[in-house]
Amino acid sequence: MLSKKTFLSALFSFIWIPIFAQLERIEPKNWWVGMKDQYLQLMVYGDKVGETTPSINYAGVTIKKVHRAESKNYLFIDLIISSSAKPATFPITFKKEGKTLFTQSYSLLPRKKNTAQLKGFTPADVIYLITPDRFANGDTTNDVISSLREKKIDRKNDYGRHGGDIRGIINNLDYIAAMGYTAIWPTPMLENDMPNSSYHGYAITDYYKVDPRYGTLAEYKELADKARQKGLKLIFDGVVNHSGSFYWWMKDLPFRNWINYPDSIQITNHRRTVNQDPYAATADKELMVKGWFVRQMPDLNQQNPFLSAFLIQNSIWWIETLELNGIRQDTYPYSEKKFLEQWTCKIMNEYPAFSIVGEEWSTNPSIAAYWQQGKLNNSGYNGCLKSTMDFPMQATLVQALTETEAWDKGLVKLYEGLANDFVYANPENLLVFGDNHDMDRLFTFLKKDVDLMQMALSYLLTIRGIPQIYYGTEVLQENSAKPGDHGLIRSDFPGGWKEDGRNGFTGAGLTREQLRIQSFLRKLLNWRKNKTVIHQGNTKHFGPAKGVYVYFRYNKSETVMVVMNKNTGVTMLDTNRFTEMINGKSQATDVVSGNTFSFGNEISVPAKSVLILELK
Repeated sequence: MLSKKTFLSALFSFIWIPIFAQLERIEPKNWWVGMKDQYLQLMVYGDKVGETTPSINYAGVTIKKVHRAESKNYLFIDLIISSSAKPATFPITFKKEGKTLFTQSYSLLPRKKNTAQLKGFTPADVIYLITPDRFANGDTTNDVISSLREKKIDRKNDYGRHGGDIRGIINNLDYIAAMGYTAIWPTPMLENDMPNSSYHGYAITDYYKVDPRYGTLAEYKELADKARQKGLKLIFDGVVNHSGSFYWWMKDLPFRNWINYPDSIQITNHRRTVNQDPYAATADKELMVKGWFVRQMPDLNQQNPFLSAFLIQNSIWWIETLELNGIRQDTYPYSEKKFLEQWTCKIMNEYPAFSIVGEEWSTNPSIAAYWQQGKLNNSGYNGCLKSTMDFPMQATLVQALTETEAWDKGLVKLYEGLANDFVYANPENLLVFGDNHDMDRLFTFLKKDVDLMQMALSYLLTIRGIPQIYYGTEVLQENSAKPGDHGLIRSDFPGGWKEDGRNGFTGAGLTREQLRIQSFLRKLLNWRKNKTVIHQGNTKHFGPAKGVYVYFRYNKSETVMVVMNKNTGVTMLDTNRFTEMINGKSQATDVVSGNTFSFGNEISVPAKSVLILELK
């Protein structure tokens, strides 16, 4: 017969073992040996796991500290992974009152040979921006996932899911590489388990899970590997400012201050100038950073040190897992400044040749310049962000090409826009673009003028900076029927679906104008690949006159002359004005046509065109 003490002990075990039978999550899902930063914080989630005490008995791995959250279902474990630690899977033991309740395995992986030297994107690259749901449907079996909230695809619905996926990108890597791009930037492909309108990917509901409608983690790795084999870098679209409202932790936050305004939603005022404004009210500063981006996207509070560590480690996990070449960070100035310093600098410390570009949607270059590494700011902000998106130049380009009344046909705006480079610490690292997934298509901005389109692309691919081209630009995708409509802006690439009548990948069914721009862009992109003078060369420009703007890219061995003519007739350009750059050169090769000709005091420039000339 059992004693009372033995009986109670057995009863206690019977009660508690099922409760602690398993954990729901340990994140990061795994880690690596040989990282520069030996610190790792595990976020453990499971029923009442916060009442347990963890232990690890594995050489080279030490628990430094254990933190308990406000919710009893979380535990945060600080680890030190020394340089002597070996790759292995080892148990983490969880005890309560000295009794082992369960164990959970955790893996340390060997680092791949070159991950510490991962190369970022540079001015030698041209980035192809893709909205995956709208690019190509390579696997129809994952179009609808019954366990997710959105239950259908509907290509007639601009804001519904259309079925594009990772396999669709993989299937068309040859096209992307042949066009002359050197990097791809898909918008986020992590789980967005929202009821509707989350096809864009920016309402993430699991930072460690690929959205199954796009594919699997194995397919994401395959995309990275195959892109690399074709000379294409892979850029990850990160979102650390906010998550989706159906994120799994929203039902059980570890701390009340895990998100901002947890009890009453307040929307950000979008006053991005408060980061630099010496007169900004504290209330405005707080609402800008702490307000929710939209009602469906809770604002993450990076002042919480556990959330901060989670987000930093998640970014590093994806870099290491996919061997990424860069991150484009969404809504950059909406996050806490101190967090942004830590996030960028911890990544760049681990991967010194890596690249990060931040989205700062401001047309004021002084506002955009604030965030770039090397900029001296009165506020003391000093992050490690290599690049910002050049929204000021995007707006300037559109204004310059569409203005017709001024004596210089608006081209002085480009001249003065480029002159503003003095405010940037490193203007050569700016991301230059004509449009993206959040604004009207470039062809729409330019009122569907093909000549202006060719001029805009020529400019973007020959000035300083890192060019980004939005998918479909090469086949003149536009949204003039509904300006500002994001669903239409992100319309399907023709040929990405089997039922499509036109095919942008093969050229079948495209109009003469579409084929013209596609051919032109392919020619210019492939020429640019090997032109150090464009990647790293100096710039010299001359004030626009009579509808013509001339600038040069040059180094010790090469000189490229770019002539933009907005006049509706042929213009004879007097070259004497440019003597300091031409300097005795008398022969020019037209990059697009391939024709070589001699010139003296004049060059004939066709109406509404750009000449890109290599001078000898």
